Amino acid sequence: MYSMTICENVLIILLVSTSQRLQSPMYFFLGHLALSDIILVTSIAPKMLDVIIRGGSTIPYVGCLAQFYLYGVSVSAECFLLTAMSYDRYLAICRPLHYVSMMSVKLRYILLISSWGLSLMLILITLVLVFGLDFCGSNVINHFFCDFAPLLELSCSDTTIVSIDIIVLSVPITLLPFLLIIITYVYIFITIFRISSTSGRQKTFSTCSSHLVVVSTYYGSMLIIYMVPYRGHSLTVNKFISLVYIVLTPFLNPMIYSLKNKEIQSSVIIYLKDCNKKTVFNGRRK
Repeated sequence: MYSMTICENVLIILLVSTSQRLQSPMYFFLGHLALSDIILVTSIAPKMLDVIIRGGSTIPYVGCLAQFYLYGVSVSAECFLLTAMSYDRYLAICRPLHYVSMMSVKLRYILLISSWGLSLMLILITLVLVFGLDFCGSNVINHFFCDFAPLLELSCSDTTIVSIDIIVLSVPITLLPFLLIIITYVYIFITIFRISSTSGRQKTFSTCSSHLVVVSTYYGSMLIIYMVPYRGHSLTVNKFISLVYIVLTPFLNPMIYSLKNKEIQSSVIIYLKDCNKKTVFNGRRK
């Protein structure tokens, strides 16, 4: 699954970068969503596989903090990127006549830079606070990666400030984007229901259905993990739900977006044909 996840998301990035059919804002953000999925699964999965194969493993203190930071940045970036994609769908469906002028190249890059920039800076605040904690007790993490809650359980310092920091940062990183996505989809559904023909409603809904499925899976698992107190449910359930958005979601995202998307499917066929032509040409030349 890890190898397939990397291949799928790299293919999405290559298609968005090279195909003339995939130059719309939706695919622009989709390419960076694939990049965040690669960072997310690569920061967790290899070490997780080592833990599974060996029945346990070790990680340096700096490595644990690095994993925590990369994980936090990729998760935050994904939240912001999904919000940008929902705004793009809102403009395309609710403001079609103004879509091209409003979703300009400048706005795309503003949304993109804001997504990655805010992720890097906000998670850095938490990283600095965690770095200042003392870890003088047990060094065994009851998880398959350096997640926030099990990491704090190992500290013998007062973790109140760090806990408050996480609660405060959850507003701009998780709750606010989630609310914005809900608001945009309320307007989108209102617009779809106003369409008189059934085929028109189905065609319009199909343009945002893939994004809605990804948002539901991603935010659903995240809200269960981080909105329910860590001690309120079993560690086994916590680990299982973590697997959904760390491993399963990056694995399924390219499939979900490609399943009913004829533009991506045709771009894949053209890309593979071009690769095959280049291979044959090089072989004959040799």
